[in-house]
Amino acid sequence: MRIGVDLGGTNIAAGIVDDDGKVLAKKSVATQAQKGPDVVLADILRLCKELMGESAVPVRHVGIGIPGTVNSSRGMVLMAPNINFKNVPVSQEMSRLLNIPVYLDNDANCAALGEARFGAARGSQNSITVTLGTGVGGGIIIGGKIYTGTFFGAGEIGHQIIRAGGNVCGCGQRGCWEAYASAASLIRQARRWEHRITTSMIAEMAGGDLEKITAKIIFDAAGAGDGLAREVIDEYVGNLCIGLGNLINIFQPDVMVIGGGVSGHGQGLIDAIECRMPDMVFNGDVLTKFVIARLGNDAGIVGAACLGE
Repeated sequence: MRIGVDLGGTNIAAGIVDDDGKVLAKKSVATQAQKGPDVVLADILRLCKELMGESAVPVRHVGIGIPGTVNSSRGMVLMAPNINFKNVPVSQEMSRLLNIPVYLDNDANCAALGEARFGAARGSQNSITVTLGTGVGGGIIIGGKIYTGTFFGAGEIGHQIIRAGGNVCGCGQRGCWEAYASAASLIRQARRWEHRITTSMIAEMAGGDLEKITAKIIFDAAGAGDGLAREVIDEYVGNLCIGLGNLINIFQPDVMVIGGGVSGHGQGLIDAIECRMPDMVFNGDVLTKFVIARLGNDAGIVGAACLGE
């Protein structure tokens, strides 16, 4: 048995994970980031001790996914602005207090590792997981291991530039893939059509309140035949496939896992991607398999539990 911890900006979730990748027990607590790293780490320690006390067999190690840049070899959080961590040594002290090894990595990397070991990319040695939510995140798995790069910041796939001087991204750069392929950007693209959207099925499904438009509503309207929704989805998928094509040209993974809120559209999204991909990759020869993520909210816990193995 091992414990995986998914440290988020809102909640800390921890679970006992068995050797088949099943989460047998889970606990969570609100993230008190405003109180500083010591309080956050104390909460993680408490959750781990509670789970260890409830486990029927000894826990071998703990893995923690952190929303930031992590020096995994030193067990240190270099920078995690959303939880107010900077140059915080975690592994050594947590390991001393728990009396078992403690490993760290970036949370998106952990989710990618979870999907590679026990999820949609199981059996693949080289995979990339892309999460399409408020932003665009992901992780790269090469040879069955997380690829972090020389300086531990690799895998920030949402911040590849796909349009020089383009839309402003949350990171401050212009033209990031995230500014065109996130769920938030899909909604912005729909709202841009002010003169058409009020008479579309998008507005009808949102109850006439454009602030209530979601990615699901846009996809549902497109599926129901709404012309504007189809145009918006077509533009969105085109931008999405630029970034996916770049990743394939650079890494040629066996499997590309699509997760996050937008992935809820399922096979329809995969079909739309696969139609576009021959135009986006070298020689038009697409060997990479596209699949929808399977582990859902447990991906970070399962992947974190796999750290150190």
